[in-house]
Amino acid sequence: MSSILSFVGFTLLVAIIAWWATRGTNEKSANGYFLGGRSLGAITIAGSLLLTNLSAEQIVGLNGQAFTEGVLVMAWETLAAIAMILTALILLPKYMKSGITTIPQFIENRFGTQTKAMLSVLFLFAYGLVLLPTILYSGSLAFSSMFDLPSLLGISQNATIWVCVWSIGVIGSIYAIFGGLKAVAVSDLINAIGLLIGGFLIPYFGLKLIGDGSMGEGLNILWDTNPEKFNLKGEVDSSIPFGTIFTGMILAQMYYWGTNQSILQRVFGAKSLAEGQKGVILAALVKFLIPIIVVLPGVIAWHVFEGDLANADLAYPELVRKVLPPSLLGFFAAVLFGAVLSSFNSLLNSSATLFGFDLFKFFKKDASEQQTVKAGKKFGLVLAVVSLFIAPFIASAPDGLFAYIQESLGSLSVPIFAVVVVGIYNKKVPALGAKIVLTVGVVMYLISQFVISPMMVDAALAEAAANGITDPKALSIIKAEAYPHFLHIMGILFVINVGFMLLMGKLKPITTAVEEVITEEIDTTPWKYGLLAGLIITAMVLSTYFIF
Repeated sequence: MSSILSFVGFTLLVAIIAWWATRGTNEKSANGYFLGGRSLGAITIAGSLLLTNLSAEQIVGLNGQAFTEGVLVMAWETLAAIAMILTALILLPKYMKSGITTIPQFIENRFGTQTKAMLSVLFLFAYGLVLLPTILYSGSLAFSSMFDLPSLLGISQNATIWVCVWSIGVIGSIYAIFGGLKAVAVSDLINAIGLLIGGFLIPYFGLKLIGDGSMGEGLNILWDTNPEKFNLKGEVDSSIPFGTIFTGMILAQMYYWGTNQSILQRVFGAKSLAEGQKGVILAALVKFLIPIIVVLPGVIAWHVFEGDLANADLAYPELVRKVLPPSLLGFFAAVLFGAVLSSFNSLLNSSATLFGFDLFKFFKKDASEQQTVKAGKKFGLVLAVVSLFIAPFIASAPDGLFAYIQESLGSLSVPIFAVVVVGIYNKKVPALGAKIVLTVGVVMYLISQFVISPMMVDAALAEAAANGITDPKALSIIKAEAYPHFLHIMGILFVINVGFMLLMGKLKPITTAVEEVITEEIDTTPWKYGLLAGLIITAMVLSTYFIF
C-alpha cells in the first residue's frame, strides 16, 4: 500500500507543478503551444532531452540486452554523447539561425514543400507504428512486473498489459495534447531529477545485495564471477559487433540526436542558441553516466537471478522489485511512469507539430495559428488512439526490445540523415534527388533487412544442418556471418544515398542560388565554451573504451 501511495503522490505533485509553471503561457498560439514560447533554459532543455530519450523502452530494453550480453551495449549510450556534441556544435547553429519549428521546415527551405511533406509523413509513420506503441508496451511490461499487477488485480498478464497501456496513453495524451511543449518540458525536468536519483539507487541496492551489505564487495564479486559481461568488444554474433561502432552506429546516433523532431523540438524552444547548445551539452555529460542506470543493473540481474528469467526484458523490473524497499518502489515507479509519459507525450506533441505545420498547412496554406494548433491536437489524439490499439500486440523481438527499435528505425534514419547532410553542405543537388532517396532509400533498407537477410540466414542454417552442425554457439556465428549486421547495412546504404544525391547534383544541378533564411526571433550567438566542453566530454567517452 505504501508503494502505491508514494506512486500516486509523486505523480500528482509533478502534474500540479507542471500546471503552475505553464499557466502564463499562451497555448493557443503556435509559438506557445509547439515551442513553449521560445522560453526554455539550458537546464530545462537538458532534463527534457534526457527524459524524452530515457524511457521504459530504453531502460528495460538496454538492461535486457545487458542481462544477455553484458556491458558492450553501453555503446548506444556513450557514443550518443559524441553525437549530441556534434549536433550542438555543427547542426544547431544552422537549424536555429533559420528560426524553424520542425526539421521538415528546414528541408523545405532547401528542397521545397513536397520534400518537406514526404519527410513529415516518414516521421509520423515511425512515431505511430514503431515508437509510440513500443513505449507503451515496454512501460506496461515494467509496471506489471514491478507491482505484480496480475496478482494484485486478479487478471491475466495480457489483460494487465491492456490496462497499463490505456492508463499511460490517456494520461500522456492529456499532458501532450492539452498542455503543449512547456508542460511537457517542465514535467520532464522534475521526473528527470527523480529518475536519476532513483536510477542510481538500483545498482546501489543491487550491489549491496550481492556483497551482503557492502557495495564495494558486491562490485568485486560481480566483476570476478562474470568477467565475460565486462567485455566491450562485441563478437560477430553479438547485437553490437565492434566494427559497427564505426559504420551504422554513429549514423543511428546522429539521426536520433541531430534530425529527430521529438528530440530537437525541445532545443528549438530555447530562448537563444547558446542556451540550446548548453542544454544539449549538459545532457551529453549526463548521458556519459547513464550506463550506470541502463546497463549495469542488467549485469547485476544476471548475477542475482543466475541468468534464469523467462524473458530478458524482465531483468530490470524484476531487479527493481527485489532490491527496493516498498516506499522507494512507489517513488521509483512514479518517476519511471513520468519517463514513459515523457517519451509518449513528447512524440505526440512532435506529431501534432509535424502535422499542423508541415501537412495541414501544406493543404490549407491560409490556415491561422489557432486552426493549425487545433488540427495538430486532433491529429495527436487520433495517433494516440491508434498506438493504444497496436501496443498490446507487440511481443519482445528475438534480439530484445531495444535492438528491434533500432533495426526498425534504420529504414528511416539512413535516408533522412543523408538528405539533411547533403541539404546543408551541397547547394547543387536538386529536390528530385532528395525525393528519390526518401522513397527508394527506405525501400532498399526494407528489402535488405526483411527479404534478403532472412533468405541468406535460412540458406546458411540449412547448409549447417546438412553438415550436421548443431552447436548453438556455432549456429549463432553462422547466422551472424550469413549477412552483414543491420548497422553495417545502414552505413553502406548511407554512402549509396549520399553518392546518388551528389551524382544528381552533377547531372541536374540547381541553377538558381538557394537563399538562406535568417531569424531575428532569438539571439543566435553560439556558446563560447561549447567547443571546449565538447572536447572534454568526447575525451571522457573515449577513455571508457580504453579502460574496458
